[in-house]
Amino acid sequence: MHAPDAAQNPDTAPDADETQSAAPRGARRPRIGIPVRLSSSTDPDPRVAKANNLFGCIVSLIRDVGGEPVLLTAESLEGGLSGAPNSGTPDGGTSDGDKAPDAPEALDGVVLPGGGDVDPRLYGEAPGPALYDVNAEQDRLDIAVARRALDAGMPVLGICRGHQLLNVLYGGTLVQDMTPGTVPHRQIPAAANRPWVWHEVTITPGSKVASMYAAVDDAEAGGTASAGADAAAGDAAADDTAGGDVRAMEVKIASGHHQAVDRVAPGLLVTAVADDGTVEALEDPERWVASVQWHPEALELTEEQRLAPFRVFVEACRTP
Repeated sequence: MHAPDAAQNPDTAPDADETQSAAPRGARRPRIGIPVRLSSSTDPDPRVAKANNLFGCIVSLIRDVGGEPVLLTAESLEGGLSGAPNSGTPDGGTSDGDKAPDAPEALDGVVLPGGGDVDPRLYGEAPGPALYDVNAEQDRLDIAVARRALDAGMPVLGICRGHQLLNVLYGGTLVQDMTPGTVPHRQIPAAANRPWVWHEVTITPGSKVASMYAAVDDAEAGGTASAGADAAAGDAAADDTAGGDVRAMEVKIASGHHQAVDRVAPGLLVTAVADDGTVEALEDPERWVASVQWHPEALELTEEQRLAPFRVFVEACRTP
């Protein structure tokens, strides 16, 4: 069994602030559940440490845009979707913080972060030789969090592994190891000091993911989500269609994955693709559920490029 790098015992934390807990949903910080990462950064594969560091980035961004991060463990799920709201650690664990109420309605939304590979047996395939950091305990935790959030009708955002996990949970399959093609999707070999490759994706107009990146345009004076190729930033450009009101958005993203969506699950729509056809975003058209294969939390992006997608998600969680 993989042990987390930091203490994860929300039962030892002090009680949450009663005023915050009792406040109307629209008048308090939305509580965003995030399942903790369970693999140790001492793993020799640098991708494990990278995923744990990015977990800490996601926690910080949720707080910075007005949400209350709630770190979820298997123990914290026993009483419903609850957990310990706190800062987290760069290693994917938790630190001391307040305990959330033990009730499913304690959360307003869930983020499924990146991490190791999903066990292929969960989508009916035998494990191949290229898998890394397959962790049955992590799969159980992430799936339990996702299922309870979906059953409760909460907004859900999946990132990288979370994108793939949602496709599997809805009934789809994954490519276990991508064949190198016209678009690079990861650094080869993997290295902690070279975490990303950068390429463009085309986002479907009117989609939830499009709204997340349109928010960058709105927030940055002058318009686009670009800070230049040298800064490895998101490069958003819009082309008018024949109707004049719909825009096709091209965004440069931080990519670092060796797996991808294969068969798209029933009930999900593809809302972003790479030039080689790789499925880069999925959405449930009936509810606020969206996922991206890339990393909107990448540190190489500008502050607003990192904040805007999470701000849109947290606002969706704030809406009754």
